[in-house]
Amino acid sequence: MTIAKGDTLPDATFITMGQEGPQSVEAADLFADKTVVLFALPGAFTGVCTAAHMPSFIRTADQFREKGADRIVCVSVNDPFVMKAWGDSTGATEAGIEMLADPVSEFTKAVGMNFSAPPIGFVDRSQRYACIVRNGEVTAVGVEASPGECDLSGGEALLEQM
Repeated sequence: MTIAKGDTLPDATFITMGQEGPQSVEAADLFADKTVVLFALPGAFTGVCTAAHMPSFIRTADQFREKGADRIVCVSVNDPFVMKAWGDSTGATEAGIEMLADPVSEFTKAVGMNFSAPPIGFVDRSQRYACIVRNGEVTAVGVEASPGECDLSGGEALLEQM
């Protein structure tokens, strides 16, 4: 399955950094009875992810909330320590974007969005996409054709679909 409008998202366990260290976040709890803006990307601290994708959601975070988003989450196949450091360094954490690690690509594989590029060290990383999820159902989605693109999955493009 490749993530599509109308899909119900699968259960999976993400990891985030809490006050006392890594904490599990169950997808069922994350999406239940909420409107969630979810965007996923190939890797923290990588070029397009840092220069374009994350900034687009930092710029639009307040607008998403004004339109009813309960949560804005960034998912990447990284560990939670890297995700926390990246969220802090980009200003995403300060903007209220939740940084969720999918360290073994459980969620990413379940939604059919994994890819590998071994020459650069990427194995089962996430393709670049963004979606609006209402009570676990995808109501809008933008998927990029290439990891180097950030048009359909950018904050502004997704905001137009909300």
